[in-house]
Amino acid sequence: MVHHGVETVKTVVPDLSKGEIENTDFGEYTAEAYLDDLGRVTQWYCDPDLAETVVRQSTGTVQWLHGCGVRFVPRFGRYAFKHEGKFKFFGGTVVEAAGGGRGLVQAEYKAAEKHGIEIRYRTQAIALLRGRAGIEGVRVVAGGVEEEIRAKAVVLASGGFEANREWRTRYLGPGWEMAKVRGTRYNTGDGIRMALDAGAQAYGQWSGCHSVSWERYAPDFGEIDRPVTMSRNGYPFSLMINADGKRFVDEGADFRNYTYAKYGRVVLEQPGSYAWHVFDSQVEHLLHEEYRSRGTTKVVANTLEELVAKMEDVNPSQFLRTVREFNAAVKRDVTFNPNIKDGKGTTGLAIDKSNWANPIEKPPFSAYAVTCGITFTFGGLKIDTSTRVLDIADAPLPGLFAAGELVGGLFYYNYPGSSGLMAGSVFGRIAGREAASHARGAQSKAA
Repeated sequence: MVHHGVETVKTVVPDLSKGEIENTDFGEYTAEAYLDDLGRVTQWYCDPDLAETVVRQSTGTVQWLHGCGVRFVPRFGRYAFKHEGKFKFFGGTVVEAAGGGRGLVQAEYKAAEKHGIEIRYRTQAIALLRGRAGIEGVRVVAGGVEEEIRAKAVVLASGGFEANREWRTRYLGPGWEMAKVRGTRYNTGDGIRMALDAGAQAYGQWSGCHSVSWERYAPDFGEIDRPVTMSRNGYPFSLMINADGKRFVDEGADFRNYTYAKYGRVVLEQPGSYAWHVFDSQVEHLLHEEYRSRGTTKVVANTLEELVAKMEDVNPSQFLRTVREFNAAVKRDVTFNPNIKDGKGTTGLAIDKSNWANPIEKPPFSAYAVTCGITFTFGGLKIDTSTRVLDIADAPLPGLFAAGELVGGLFYYNYPGSSGLMAGSVFGRIAGREAASHARGAQSKAA
């Protein structure tokens, strides 16, 4: 969110302690910096009107969520490391919902219950109902029986098509049927299909998605009864090694939140669609808890020869040559600092590392096996800044609104960390407000 340091943070984290304030540099994240990040990482393809809406309404939306009962805490650990006794935030993400995604959802369900909102489970929407007034409800299947639910407005917020193997292969390309799905198995594009069938316009990068380094042997889909522990996001401090024993990407090109959502695709493109993150003891303390979670494919050794012998499906001689060449190319006169782009890189390699290039030389050494985990897809429906779904002529489909990851046009090629949650929150709030207004208008006309 846009923020101007600790005073903004305190509006959503009022219980911020004196110690946290004294030992933290929250920095600031201006609207201009936010817009620049959205443009830069999407290669300036992002819809400028949608981007402007997300950015300008970001702070107010987080404050509104806080007022609805969502508790926020500082996002230490992933967006700020403790260095020389002080945390310094980078990338604009300074708070998260207490309890992570589960905590966010629990707080929102509690708010919905408080307002008497009915929630139906085990109910699949299969079609939109069209009438003279536009979209007039949905057709669903519950308990094997079709039913029509009439409404004066419909908001679609059912995610992308990342769990649909056939659509992934069709739109993202060959090999994507092999990707692990980080979240629910139910995001198969039903909402998008229903809207397209009703005349909505397809929009955005249908060949693009958010994908990350993920545990190589993770289940095919996220499991709702266990916390997500399969992320592997410490790669800026690692060497990423493929089956041939070679590096294939600049691990330190930018802060993790500006590269992690595109590097999953790069891992998928490697031989066998897997890779290893390799560390030595100098940076072990910077790795997130996810690297120590149950189910992690990890090997540890006191020599590089022993390490690669334990690394499944990796060319050992090339791996050792890669590490030797990397170590020799590191700028050893530059100081390492995980909270800034420190310029501690390499020189003379086919793929140089730009920042955080520590030589891999201090045991114990560790390596973690990863593959590609897909989070959400970038292609979807075209909306205006009021979240009205548009038809092929850019005219609104009356009564139909959309928010979340089935909205196209905001992300292309890449994604700045946390901006998807922000976009879903901003447009979700707008969609609720606009749908309610539309329903009141329809009721007035009927009267």
